[in-house]
Amino acid sequence: MASTNKYPLTVMYIEVNGSNFLNIGCYNLADDEKPLIDIGIIFAANINYDVNEKRAVLHFNNNVTTVLENVEKYVRPLQARGVKVLLSILGNHQGAGICNFPDKDAARDFAIQLAEAVEIYGLDGIEFDDEYAEYGRNGTGPPNPFSFVYLLRELRNLIPDKIIAFYYYGPASSRLTFEDLTAGDFLDYSWNSIYGTYIVPNVPKLTKEQLGPAAIHVNVTNSPTANYLAQRTIDDGYGIYLCYNLTDRDSESYLSGISSILYGRETKLKDNCLSGWPPGSKI
Repeated sequence: MASTNKYPLTVMYIEVNGSNFLNIGCYNLADDEKPLIDIGIIFAANINYDVNEKRAVLHFNNNVTTVLENVEKYVRPLQARGVKVLLSILGNHQGAGICNFPDKDAARDFAIQLAEAVEIYGLDGIEFDDEYAEYGRNGTGPPNPFSFVYLLRELRNLIPDKIIAFYYYGPASSRLTFEDLTAGDFLDYSWNSIYGTYIVPNVPKLTKEQLGPAAIHVNVTNSPTANYLAQRTIDDGYGIYLCYNLTDRDSESYLSGISSILYGRETKLKDNCLSGWPPGSKI
């Protein structure tokens, strides 16, 4: 899990197709200059399907590739300040997903690809999002009861000290146990996926500290709702507050309302920090 004295943790997805991942580091808590965001997620790499080899393959689009091939610029400065950086894994309309590996070997094959990416790019872990797979396409199978937990077990064996998180959504959310295997034995965190709501993910064996029932879409979920969800997180003692889609828009006031409730401190935007995307774009 993330090593920090903050509680709860603030998690932020960045849509790197349109936003600069470095913007995560532009928002600090007032007084001590520590980053507001504890875990940043590169959204998203994909599970593609190789029809000829009949196997799931890890795919990076051009924007994800730009971030990963330039980690010294876009990732290391954040990690140096204590931000944990995860790579999100998302379906890509080709029939392959985290819920339809046909056997243990297929799950391990994909887990190896993920572990290699974590090692090569020096990332802090993997997050799974079971959307857009279009199970059954290209002759792939439907979701089965063992695929996701097999994948989690294999990946945990390969990256024992890294973070593995689950966006609580899709077929995987109802396939979290199989025989003597339980997703919570391999996951560090899981969080709600429905923005503007408060729903506790039902992941066996995960504790309150590992769960995030509050989920917001930055500047889309209105401030009163975002603040209310922050207060509920505090009142109920949960360990994650989830945010989606930080852009190059000035979000200081919006995030400050949240952090004042979560941490008793306002959020400050660093001067001249926000950057556009793709690189060189004006904001």
